[in-house]
Amino acid sequence: MSVKKYRLMALTVAPVAMAVSLAGCAHFGGGSTPGMGQGGMMSSAAPSALAEGEVNASDSMFVMMMIPHHEQAVDMSKTILGKEGIDEQTRDLAQQIKDAQGPEIELMRSWLTSWGLGTSVDMSGMGHGDGMMSDDDMAALESAYGADAARLFLEQMIVHHEGAIEMAQTALDQGSNPAVRSLAQTILDAQTAEIIRMKDLLTQM
Repeated sequence: MSVKKYRLMALTVAPVAMAVSLAGCAHFGGGSTPGMGQGGMMSSAAPSALAEGEVNASDSMFVMMMIPHHEQAVDMSKTILGKEGIDEQTRDLAQQIKDAQGPEIELMRSWLTSWGLGTSVDMSGMGHGDGMMSDDDMAALESAYGADAARLFLEQMIVHHEGAIEMAQTALDQGSNPAVRSLAQTILDAQTAEIIRMKDLLTQM
């Protein structure tokens, strides 16, 4: 998805996102503690549990958009994990995605709460940008079996990850909060590596 489209989508969430920006270089106190990184592992390099420091509209928009994005990835992973006849490598990848993104969703929700924005964001009018799957895409994955399901999962998740990477890069370019930027970098690095792995798995099918 282009940066232009990303900016146009910002208009949908701007009334909420600007509540942070217009608060005037908002700062959030508290001690910094390590968060959950990709793979669910604790790491000193993982995003802080508290998004301390200034938060601008790009930071809040990234978090609000990434929560439903992650939620869909978790749903896709649960779908493939619930099927029989899925090869072990694809199953392991789906488990990795689920284990990593679940804690990141909770982390981002805690940030929205601390910023006074709540945790519910209406994305219904935003179409299927950012690599999001449509209802038909999700139904196709649900109805697929065995190797066909594994292949479709990998193909869909590559597109899904590419959208997340573009969102993360925009957050790195335009965001200001250190914890949000750290999470964006974690997502960019982890999902870039996962795309390489998924493309390799597809060549083995």
